[in-house]
Amino acid sequence: AMDETESLQKLYDLLEAKGFETRMEGVALLLDLCKKSPKLVATNIVQIFDYFVLRIFDTHKKVKQMALDVLAEIIVILEDAMNPVIIRLVEGITRNLNSKDPGVHATAVNALEESIAHLDKVSLMKEFSHQWSQLSGQAALEVTERITELVEGVHARSPEVVQRYALPVLWSLLENKALPVRGANVRMVVTRLASALYKVMGTKLK
Repeated sequence: AMDETESLQKLYDLLEAKGFETRMEGVALLLDLCKKSPKLVATNIVQIFDYFVLRIFDTHKKVKQMALDVLAEIIVILEDAMNPVIIRLVEGITRNLNSKDPGVHATAVNALEESIAHLDKVSLMKEFSHQWSQLSGQAALEVTERITELVEGVHARSPEVVQRYALPVLWSLLENKALPVRGANVRMVVTRLASALYKVMGTKLK
């Protein structure tokens, strides 16, 4: 127990450090702990995320990119144990989707894909919908695409979740609330969402 307490305190100290290289050591340590002691990380995930989420929003792009990269790996390792922090996890990923740095953007997309593959899809749809209203540009389209991917599976489990959380996104898009995005076909993204909803809801969509 003492070893575990010391390991966690060392992790928190590194993640809070002033030097960006030391903060990167903290991110690396978290991944190491996940691999060696997944139960320890899972048990303390809420407190750990209090420190780790700051690195997902780090002002230094190397730290931010590494944190998003590690987040994708942690999601694969811990899966359902991430549920208590899914709100901040989704926020951390989606807020980085508009990054002008291609490396940060790529790691955010990868973390997004891993979350869909390994986390609870009903919870994800709820959080994607909450975040969508605060997003713009490419990030809004990326999240819309993921909501579309989730529609069929979520509807099979909880039709009311689809109606409550996916439909408002479609209505907003139809009201032209999505700004044009360079190099992206907004109409195609909206059509795919509408088609996915029509597939599961039929004439109820009207």
